Amino acid sequence: MTPRPSALLDDLETAIVALAPIRRRILSALVEPASASGLSERLGMPRQKIGHHLRALEAAGLITLAEERRKRGFVERLFVAAGHYILDPALMRAPPDPDAVQAQDQHAADHLIETASALVRDVARMRQAAEAQDQRLLTLTVEADVGFSTPAAFDAFCDEVAQAVAEIARRHDAATGTRRYRLTAMAHPAVAKPAVTRN
Repeated sequence: MTPRPSALLDDLETAIVALAPIRRRILSALVEPASASGLSERLGMPRQKIGHHLRALEAAGLITLAEERRKRGFVERLFVAAGHYILDPALMRAPPDPDAVQAQDQHAADHLIETASALVRDVARMRQAAEAQDQRLLTLTVEADVGFSTPAAFDAFCDEVAQAVAEIARRHDAATGTRRYRLTAMAHPAVAKPAVTRN
């Protein structure tokens, strides 16, 4: 089966349509093309109710018409959902306070969250565009676990990473390249893994 494209939810009204519990069930059920009657049997809900929600999802651009076929004197419409729905983190961001003093700390958690949110939004949009043109989106992810005994050791590590990235970037000048890329390095405390209990 051809992988289904992903969809970025970057509009609040569209996100509200998608997040309604019954519509989330319908979207999850549309792994493969299905009609209102097929979903009615699968989800155990009246066909008319399913049809109402399908119309709302189609109007919001959350599902795609996959096929139309004649069946006992009427046209049956089959829909399919995207493979993944990605919620733009910016939808939940509070409006900026013009009187607020912006911290300049490059390691601030707020700055990391803002950067990560932009990364999610931008990559999701680019992946949608690439999938629409049947092209690959070339990306890179590097992950590593590191440990520090003191805050000073963490600061030293950050300086080393910054210097190494700056040196590599100089050898691959974005101004001379035909395909520009953005490299983002982030560090945050590792999530503690649950302890394994043995009987």
